[in-house]
Amino acid sequence: MASVDDAPAPAQSTVPPSEATSSDEPSTDATAAAVGHTAVAPTLIGSVQRAMRLLEAAASHPGGAPAKQLAREAGLALPTAYHLLRTLNHEGYLRRERGVFVLGDAAERLSTGAAEQNRRVMIGETLAHWRDVIGVPLYFAIYQDGEIEIVSVADTSGNPAVEEWADFRETGHAHAIGQCLLAQLDDEARRDHLDRHPVRSLTPNTVRDDRTLLRRLDARGRMTPVVEYQEYALGTVCAAIPITVGSTAATLAISVPSAQADRLLPAARLLQEEIGKLLRTLGFSISI
Repeated sequence: MASVDDAPAPAQSTVPPSEATSSDEPSTDATAAAVGHTAVAPTLIGSVQRAMRLLEAAASHPGGAPAKQLAREAGLALPTAYHLLRTLNHEGYLRRERGVFVLGDAAERLSTGAAEQNRRVMIGETLAHWRDVIGVPLYFAIYQDGEIEIVSVADTSGNPAVEEWADFRETGHAHAIGQCLLAQLDDEARRDHLDRHPVRSLTPNTVRDDRTLLRRLDARGRMTPVVEYQEYALGTVCAAIPITVGSTAATLAISVPSAQADRLLPAARLLQEEIGKLLRTLGFSISI
């Protein structure tokens, strides 16, 4: 049986929407409809609002808090709080431990997802700034869980990014981003990657086999910038700067049309000169 707090409040056309009591059923403002008002107050679900207040209260107590305290802080009657706490516990958003409620796995996943989204937005904004400073498209990529991941790309219509005509994850041997990330891995991780994503020719300039690629990576060294001339796509040249934070292999890369190849190395040098400032902004996000 629903609690009293979950019963829908009667519609009151004389109360402004901002002051109306939220309920679990959509309310119909007959007066507004009769006079043809087009502005409609949003439908608010009271029990959802109350549950969110309980979650916020629980989140403010890392060590947990009892039901009575959470009810008081959320401004709820204790019987209503008990109903909602049982539901939140059942769904995994809260967890009861030794008489107190703490955030559950479901709430932690929401928090993690929001934090990751915020990091990606910040990375995109940072790349956009340095794209404008350097004047070329910028890419930020990492090697994570055995795969190449392009985290963010910043380009413009006047300076477009390389079109991903062949999956970047499967063609790391051919582009500067992939070669830069693979160079930072140990021999076992490189061979594992190439077993899953074998070398194949994409252009006449692409490396021809695994052995040649591995020799090239060994000769280059882990933290040496990579320059690639039309190995992934004809008409494009790229450069990638290696970044390592802890055990995370990462790279910042740029690209220009092959007709403007003379811009590549100056732009790469400028990126290297400015990379300290850039990394101070990206530092906490590299391990995304």
